[in-house]
Amino acid sequence: MIVLNLSDVCMAFGGDVILDKITFGIHGGDRVGVVGVNGAGKSLLFKIIAGEVRNDSGSVNFSKDLKVAYLEQNASFDSTGAIYAEMLQAFPDLVRDEMRLEELQAQMDAENDNAMHMRLAGEYTRLEESFRKNGGYEYKSRIRSMLCALGFDEERQKDPIETLSGGQKTRLALARTLLSEPDILMLDEPTNHLDIPSVEWLESFLSGYKKTLLVISHDRYFLDKVTTKTLEIENCEAKLYNLPYSGFVKQKEKDREIDERHYKNQRREIERMEAFIENQRRWNRERNIIAAESRMKAIERMDKLEKPKALPESVSMHFSAGSRELLSDNILEVSSLSKAYGEKQLFSDVSFVLHSKERMFLFGENGVGKSTMLKILCGKLSQDSGAFEYINKIKIGYYDQEHQGLNPQNTVLEELWGEYPDKKQAEIRGALARFLFKAEDVFKEVSVLSGGEKARLTFAKMMLDELNLLILDEPTNHLDAATREVLEDAILGYNGTVIAVSHDRYFIKKLATRIFELKTDGYFDYKGGYEDFCEYKNNRGAQTAAVSVASSDKEEKNDYQKAKLEKSRRRKAEKQLAESEKGIADCEERLAQIDIEMAQAGSDYLKTEALYREQDEVQAKLDEFYELWDKASAELEEL
Repeated sequence: MIVLNLSDVCMAFGGDVILDKITFGIHGGDRVGVVGVNGAGKSLLFKIIAGEVRNDSGSVNFSKDLKVAYLEQNASFDSTGAIYAEMLQAFPDLVRDEMRLEELQAQMDAENDNAMHMRLAGEYTRLEESFRKNGGYEYKSRIRSMLCALGFDEERQKDPIETLSGGQKTRLALARTLLSEPDILMLDEPTNHLDIPSVEWLESFLSGYKKTLLVISHDRYFLDKVTTKTLEIENCEAKLYNLPYSGFVKQKEKDREIDERHYKNQRREIERMEAFIENQRRWNRERNIIAAESRMKAIERMDKLEKPKALPESVSMHFSAGSRELLSDNILEVSSLSKAYGEKQLFSDVSFVLHSKERMFLFGENGVGKSTMLKILCGKLSQDSGAFEYINKIKIGYYDQEHQGLNPQNTVLEELWGEYPDKKQAEIRGALARFLFKAEDVFKEVSVLSGGEKARLTFAKMMLDELNLLILDEPTNHLDAATREVLEDAILGYNGTVIAVSHDRYFIKKLATRIFELKTDGYFDYKGGYEDFCEYKNNRGAQTAAVSVASSDKEEKNDYQKAKLEKSRRRKAEKQLAESEKGIADCEERLAQIDIEMAQAGSDYLKTEALYREQDEVQAKLDEFYELWDKASAELEEL
C-alpha cells in the first residue's frame, strides 16, 4: 500500500527552480535512501514532506492516521531535564498508564469495600493488559539500551541535557526520534556525530525497522546496509530506483547509456528522413512531393526523445608529491606519545613508524584523541610526553575538518592567491574553477561559504603544492557522494603518503593500507586493509599480518586469550540479563494477577491462603531475578 505520494511538486526561490514536478510513491515498509549532489534540494524535499515548508505547486498526500517523524540535519535537543528523564517523554501513553497502574494498586491496597475493590481490580486488569501489549514492561530497558548504543552510558544518563555538546544533543535528538517509532521515519544525515560503532548499531536498528524509512545520507556504506530503494534528485527532478545505493549507481549508468543510444539513433533516423525529404523536393514532381509529405508526417508522428540532461558538474582533483627521491623509506617515527586534557587521558605511550606511500587510517571511538593526534603531528598542539620525528625533509598538507586554516575575511580568490602569490591570476582562477568556483563565486567571502564549499577550497589550496605527506582529518565531511569518489580517485593516484581520520567506511575500505586503532587502554596497529581488519577483529586473534601493541609473541597470545575470555563473559552476561529481564516481567505480571485473584476470592480463605503463599514464592523469585539483573548489568559495565 502506498503510504506517501508526491505529485508534480515544484519549488523555486527567486528565479531559481530547485524542485520541478517531483512525482513518486512510497509503499509501507520501504527503506529509501535519498541522494544527490549538495544543493540538489534533498533537505528541502524533506521539509516539504514534513510540512515545514509549503511547496509552490503540486501535492503531498499520506495514508490516513499515520505518524510521521522528521529529524533534520544537526538537530539539537534542548532541555533543562536529565537525559533519561527526557527520553521517557517518547512514551507519554506508557508513562501515563504506568502512573495510573501505581495509583490503582495503592487504592486497592487501601480499599476495604469489596465492591469498590472489585471495580478497581477490573480497571487494573484491563489497563495492565494494554500496558503489557504496548511494551510497558520493556520501554525503559529500550531507552537505556539505545542511549548506551549512542554513547550515553548508565552514569551519563543522569546528566542534565544543557551540559551536553552540540554533537551530543544531536545524538540525543536521534535517540528520541527512533524511540517514537513513527509510521514514516525521515532522517537527514543521521550518521553525523556518530563514531563507527554507533553507526553500526544504527544500521542494525534501521535494517530491522518494520515501518517506512526515508534517509538522506552521503555515507554509501550506510546506505547499502540500510536501504532497499534509492531516490535520486538531479537537475531538479527525482527518479526512484528499486535498488540500494551500489545497485542504483550501476543501474543509473546503464540507463544513461541506453537513453543516449536511443536518442542518437532517433536523431540519425530523423536526419536520414529529412535528407530524403530534401532530395524529393528538389525533383519537384507530384509523386516526389507526395513521398516528401509522407515522410514529413512520419517525423511529426514520432514520439521525440529528449536529449539526456548533462550530469551535475563535478570537481577535478589531484595531488602530487613531486619527483624528489626520499632519503629513507621511513616518513615519520613516533615514540611514546601521550596526551591528556585535565583528568581525561586521551592516549598514552603510542609508538609507530609510518612508511613511504602507506595510507594509514586512525580508527577508534569518539573521544579517544584521533583528531588530537593529527594536530600534534602537524604542530598545531603539543604532546604531554613522548616525541615524533619526520625522517626526511618533507612537505605536509593538513586538511582540518573545522577549516580553521581559512581566513573568514578573505574572498575565495584572495584565500588561494594569498597562499601562492607567485602564481598568475589566470592559474589561480583555473584551479578554483576545477573546484566549481567560477565567475562571481571567486569573490564570495569565506565566511559565507557552506561546509562543502569550504572543503573544496581547502583541497584547492592543497592541490597546487607538491606535498609528500597528506594529513587528513575527516576529509569527506560536507562532501556529496560524487565529490567523495573524486577525492578517493585523487588519493589512489597520489604518489605520496597519507595519514587520515575518517568515519566513512566506504572511503576507508577503498583507500586504507594500514589501520591504527586508538583505544582508551592502548592501541592496535594492523598492517592491512579495512575489510581484513574487521575480519580479524570479528575472529579475535586469527593469525594475520596484524601487529599488536604487545612487545612479544607471548604477550600477544595472552591478549588474545584475554579477549576470547571477555567475549565469552559478555555473551554469558548478556544472556543472563535477557533471562532476568524476562523473569522480572513474568513475576511482576503474576503478582499483579494474584492481587486480582485475591480480590475476587472474597471470603474463600483457603484460596486466599494459597494465593498468599504463591505471592511470597513469586516475590522471592522476583528478588532473585533482580539480583541476577544487577549482577549481569555490573558485569557488562565492567567489560
